[in-house]
Amino acid sequence: MSKLEDMTDQVKEHVKDTLEVSSSSTNVLRATSVALGSFFILVSVLAFYWDSEPHQFSVTSVTQKQLDELSTNKVTGSTTVSTMIHITEILLGKPGGYLHNDIMLPGVLMDNQPNWEFGVLVQLRDMARTMRNNLSRSQSQSQEDPDLVRSENQFYFDNDSWMIPETEDEYQQGAKALAKYLQRLGDPEDQSAQFYARADNLRIWLSEVETRLGSLSQRLSASVGKRQLDTSLAGDSAATQSTPAASEQQLKTPWIKLDDVFYEARGTTWALLHLLRAIEIDFQDVLIKKNALVSVQQIIRELEPTQDTLWSPVILNGGGFGVLANHSLVMGSHVSRANAAIIDLRRLLEDG
Repeated sequence: MSKLEDMTDQVKEHVKDTLEVSSSSTNVLRATSVALGSFFILVSVLAFYWDSEPHQFSVTSVTQKQLDELSTNKVTGSTTVSTMIHITEILLGKPGGYLHNDIMLPGVLMDNQPNWEFGVLVQLRDMARTMRNNLSRSQSQSQEDPDLVRSENQFYFDNDSWMIPETEDEYQQGAKALAKYLQRLGDPEDQSAQFYARADNLRIWLSEVETRLGSLSQRLSASVGKRQLDTSLAGDSAATQSTPAASEQQLKTPWIKLDDVFYEARGTTWALLHLLRAIEIDFQDVLIKKNALVSVQQIIRELEPTQDTLWSPVILNGGGFGVLANHSLVMGSHVSRANAAIIDLRRLLEDG
């Protein structure tokens, strides 16, 4: 009996140990599940918060704030430069910061905001180049402004670099260079910094904007696919190109890229709206003389609907006359109308 009792006790101990191990494993599994679930919820909430687009701002208020901080005067060009600085600050300081180069969750999984950022960045780069090459120089043989040279170089830094140096640091340096230029611009004793609000300079920048919007319009309208004839050599019988091209192409944006193009257009038009409002102030005399002030205001009106609230959780790609909406075509319509108005404005500044 003693041996049987010993065996029974051993079995009971083994069963007890097994139950304890099983209970411990269940507790670990439950704790792990809770931790993973909490982490997933936290990441989702952060992604939702970071995905919100920045609001529009008043270029006049921002300009006055920048001038007060730098203790300098408001002169021709102050509004445009101040607007560029503030756009950069928003690009880097919005919820989640700059996301295009993120390698951590949730930023690495997000694509709407990074594409919005790229659209904004393209407009910053175009204006920085125009300021360096044209707006700050009286003629083609005049010397470049060193702060604007530095600013343009910084904004053209790789937008995906996440360490040594970080993209954010380079763009901050670009904004600081703009701030130095702005401070010198408003100093009456320092004539080395200039901003020439001339019709020819404005036409050059509008030409840059025209090509950007034209490309965006084509990419947005290709959401449903379209047939396009090759018009590359139209208008010149002696024109040639490097390699032969098909006389007709079928263009269609891949469905996984629809939201990328849409949000790039949102970022582009957001930045362009503020730059046009600044141009309206700095080039006011030129625009009034050319009777073109209302044309700039109309372009702004055409772009404002591009920033309306998007109520759908996804970018829909319904047919042109289908049951569902096509957000890309709606955006493309606004962009095309604004681009047509810019073409008319550029011709008016040239001929008016």
